[in-house]
Amino acid sequence: MYRIGTLFFMAVLGGAALSACQTAPAAAPATPAPVHGFVTDTKAFDAFIATKPTAEQFRAAYPDVQLVMPDSITTMDFRMNNSRYFPQWDTSGHITGGKFQ
Repeated sequence: MYRIGTLFFMAVLGGAALSACQTAPAAAPATPAPVHGFVTDTKAFDAFIATKPTAEQFRAAYPDVQLVMPDSITTMDFRMNNSRYFPQWDTSGHITGGKFQ
């Protein structure tokens, strides 16, 4: 009888140890927080562009930067604060590169 009690205790203890070792399921990757203002961290911006975002994703990530679409009319003023981005597009409508002007 003593042996059965010991085995039961060890089984309960082992089950508790296994349940304590389990991790929570991985959460879905969160969308990055929007970067307000103009682009100052160009490395982070280049890394974002490398993900080939859509126009909607760009506007969500950088709401204060003007994204110049192919059919947009813009002025020829010279900006040095990275506030207007002229993207290059692939055939599926994703941004693959571009430049500030």
